[in-house]
Amino acid sequence: MKNRDFLSTTELAKILGISRITVFKKIKSGKIKAKKVGRNFVISRGDLPAVLGTVVNEEQRKNINQAVKKAIHQYSETFRLLGQE
Repeated sequence: MKNRDFLSTTELAKILGISRITVFKKIKSGKIKAKKVGRNFVISRGDLPAVLGTVVNEEQRKNINQAVKKAIHQYSETFRLLGQE
């Protein structure tokens, strides 16, 4: 019986619509957190939202906020004019 707390690389590839090779590359680069069990990698179901990109970590939040501030600073007049349309 499989442990349903974890996903195999094959299951994750199907969920993401990518190949297993791409999943392995993302694991190797650290974009996907995985644990090695024997010869295989498993991904915690708890990490699935982060893998799917539905969770924004603090660094991503900081980058988003900086981008918004920069856009507002550079394009505030354009935004104001667009808001009047």
